[in-house]
Amino acid sequence: MRFFRIQLIAAVVVLLLATPGCATSLKKGQSGQQGISRIGFTIQVGAFREVKNAERLAARLQEKGVEAFYFRKEDGVYAVRFGDFRTRNAARQAAAKLQQEKLLTSYFIASPTEPVLKKGYPAEVRKPAEHGTVKRHASAGGDMGGIAARTAERFVGIPYRWGGDTVVEGMDCSGFVRAVYNLCGINIPRTSREQYRVGEIVGIDDLKDGDLVFFGESEDRINHVGIYIGDRKFVHAPRRGDEIKVSALDEAYFSKRFIGAKRYF
Repeated sequence: MRFFRIQLIAAVVVLLLATPGCATSLKKGQSGQQGISRIGFTIQVGAFREVKNAERLAARLQEKGVEAFYFRKEDGVYAVRFGDFRTRNAARQAAAKLQQEKLLTSYFIASPTEPVLKKGYPAEVRKPAEHGTVKRHASAGGDMGGIAARTAERFVGIPYRWGGDTVVEGMDCSGFVRAVYNLCGINIPRTSREQYRVGEIVGIDDLKDGDLVFFGESEDRINHVGIYIGDRKFVHAPRRGDEIKVSALDEAYFSKRFIGAKRYF
């Protein structure tokens, strides 16, 4: 029975451009839909008014080998979520262990069906964040792509640090999209290269809300990823400690480095 997903950071060569990057090595043989699965029970902690408090807790959990992430809820407060447990009891046992270690106080256990409401949107994303006049397009996988896109928008403006100082520099962009998909109930691979090797290939003219867009020097040297939200725009974590922001595929930097897009729903 798994209590925590342990981060395994191998000795790899990190291929970074001068700006955003988040690539590490790819597991051999990973292709197609392998590495994509439904999230099980998760643990949610806290209602922090300050994002730094949520970041601090996520970093402490990361130091314990727990892959935790923080996000902004609909009411403006921040929460931390982690775990992928087969049963509610397994999640409770994991939370109880962390309580004994004084890392947690109160907590909430979310079931695999709780993140998504009947109307197709998680409780955290009923009111999409406003950041301009982004046109709404069709969603990948029906409502699920729209859920991913609107969830990503709720991160805009948050200074994001995936895992504090416990992960390889440049991992924030892939960690961000992984966190968004986690909130939507989908588990995708950890790094941008691994994420690119799975899912359905999508042409740039066929992009839908929720698709992932990848950038780099080549398919073997991908070092950045974001979530498409329509109108040729995407949400991404530019660099460690920077705010989550919206950028355009047509911007010179990204248009020159666009490698491709993938769909997971």
